[in-house]
Amino acid sequence: MSDQPLYILMISVHGLLKGTEPELGRDADTGGQITYVVELAKALGRRADVRQIDLLTRQINDPQVSEDYAQAEEVLSNKVRIVRLPCGPNRYLRKELLWPHLDQMVDLCLHRLRQQGRLPDVIHTHYADAGYVGHQLSNLLGIPQVHTGHSLGRPKRQRLLDSGRKEQAIDRQFNFDRRIRAEEEILAHASVIITSTRQEISDQYGMYQAHDPRKYHVIPPGTDTSRFYPPGRRKIDSKIIDMLAPFLAQPEKPVILAISRPETRKNIPGLVRAYGENPKLKELANLVIVAGTRDDIREMEESQRTVLNDLLLDIDKYDLWGKVAIPKNCLPEDIPELYRLVVRLKGVFVNPALTEPFGLTLIEAAASGLPFVATEDGGPRDIVANCRCGLLVNALDSQAIADAIHSVLVDKEQWRQLSKNGVIGVRRHYSWDAHVSKYLKVVSTLLRRDRKRMRREMSLSLRVRRIPMPLVTKALISDIDNTLIGDESGLRQLIEMLRNSKEALAFGVATGRNIESAIKVLKKWRVPMPDVFISSVGSEIHYWPSGRSDKGWSHHIGHHWRRDALQQAFDQIPGLTPQEPENQREFKLSYNVDPTKMPSVRQLYQFLRRNRLKANLIYSHQAYLDVLPERASKGRAIRYLAYKWGLPLNQFLVAGDSGNDEEMLVGDTLGIVVGNHSPELESVRGLEQIYFASREGASGIIEGLEHYRFMNPRPHYKTNGART
Repeated sequence: MSDQPLYILMISVHGLLKGTEPELGRDADTGGQITYVVELAKALGRRADVRQIDLLTRQINDPQVSEDYAQAEEVLSNKVRIVRLPCGPNRYLRKELLWPHLDQMVDLCLHRLRQQGRLPDVIHTHYADAGYVGHQLSNLLGIPQVHTGHSLGRPKRQRLLDSGRKEQAIDRQFNFDRRIRAEEEILAHASVIITSTRQEISDQYGMYQAHDPRKYHVIPPGTDTSRFYPPGRRKIDSKIIDMLAPFLAQPEKPVILAISRPETRKNIPGLVRAYGENPKLKELANLVIVAGTRDDIREMEESQRTVLNDLLLDIDKYDLWGKVAIPKNCLPEDIPELYRLVVRLKGVFVNPALTEPFGLTLIEAAASGLPFVATEDGGPRDIVANCRCGLLVNALDSQAIADAIHSVLVDKEQWRQLSKNGVIGVRRHYSWDAHVSKYLKVVSTLLRRDRKRMRREMSLSLRVRRIPMPLVTKALISDIDNTLIGDESGLRQLIEMLRNSKEALAFGVATGRNIESAIKVLKKWRVPMPDVFISSVGSEIHYWPSGRSDKGWSHHIGHHWRRDALQQAFDQIPGLTPQEPENQREFKLSYNVDPTKMPSVRQLYQFLRRNRLKANLIYSHQAYLDVLPERASKGRAIRYLAYKWGLPLNQFLVAGDSGNDEEMLVGDTLGIVVGNHSPELESVRGLEQIYFASREGASGIIEGLEHYRFMNPRPHYKTNGART
């Protein structure tokens, strides 16, 4: 694989993630993905060819959740640790609300990697939010990205629309527009996409324009057979028996067991209806539903509250009291023993979900010797094909569900065969050792293909001599037009402030102008030359007074840049007119825009994907379009400098006025939007690290400097690292 054991950075941002006693089912964001990423990290850590696994997630300091999630680090083994970074507010947030804070996660991770002095060999991201973070890090550092989607926005959105939900309502609740846009970018960029089943590739990922079948590798998750195994002759823990006894009039009956989060997709009502409307099943067996943990249904989030309220109403409707158990707090450590109890009672496990990308509970049940009935969608098909340990049904047909359950319970020979097949099949196909072996084989192939090129680019980026500013502790980076210049009296005052702070403060400009034009206009306005020029919308970096360009940056952004092909492609786009030759650069194509004719930026990205081209599109002032390399922008150039100089991003203050400044304003930098800003920047109003000045131009920059007390020895921060 390589001369050195691997260092893998795994990223899983949302939910409540910890290595011991996970609170699975506590909410919609804390489910199978948590189990998968923790178990994968532990299994990789047992390999001799793996040096280090860091599992990066969000730090949460909230009295409503355990203080475990506030720990900066949690050690799982001598090679594996969970690393928590303080992204966004202290409180716990559901995943749909995390998007505005993810750029801060990128910056914090970048700073941490710079401090520790070693970069990962590969970045493995989980779900769209982590995928977004990993995409930015991969671009900035030249490290390949491996991605596991777990669930996808387009299929989920379509299911909700098909169920009758209103388009505007679901987009508002789930932030689908942002999520799907990020997923398209992740799929276009990632080197490898790991899926659990082949159906995911065709039926779910196939809905995306960036779908490329060559990137996908089917590696089913494993299960821990040291926890999930048949009961044998040992006694069942009385705790599990006591947990169910208060609900059941005849606890000795066989059990129909279901375990899932209380989500509409899990189709718990379909199972209750199948049971409640079938007199034979009600006579034959009890029904046990473990739907997460809860203290008070009234305090749960609305979607979960609705599912559980409906469940209680259905139990009453079918008069199932004494036949149904719905325990409040069945902890993850209790689940293996619960499976074994149901095996001892010759019961059956049921997964009636409307869609099931994989079905981790199915292989847990099978490993325990418990036959199952499951939806004929997605993962259950592969599991049954490999293990022959269950029956598949149409999850929308309650009669079919009831008939399959009845068949398993009454046919004793079939039950024994399914039970035996499950134990053998899981050990053969779904162990963590098998999963990790396949996983590392895929990563090995990826690194053999990309290591030489990526390491060459990275070494070129990092070998460039650091700017000789040993006393610099902060940096001010400003756009030029309508930000730095335009307000002459404010500019004179700002220049005096910069002169008084030159020993500790680096000064730079980030502009859409080319370097020659930037120097010319700064001289015209009698602005002292900055230490660094980020020019041509972030596609070039130059240093003053030498005027030399940063060749490492040029090598870094040249990745996947096909200038001629892009120029030919954009010649076809209506509403675009090439700007003057001096505005066309090696790593930039620039156009004047007729907004009444040009397609939307989203449509332009779709056009690029159809033509297998990659670029970063910067649309500003509703008049200009710049086409840059995928890795280039003002914001990424600033992050590159922060990494190279070893200066934390929260010591960078950036100022701008238009859409091409947005990326450098968001994240962990301190941002100033001057009073004469374009409407495009209204989308970032309200983010705590961005200050909207009332004054215009340089006076607005001074207002922001005073707001952040940036010229003081230390800016004021919240205790968790977020600014006040």
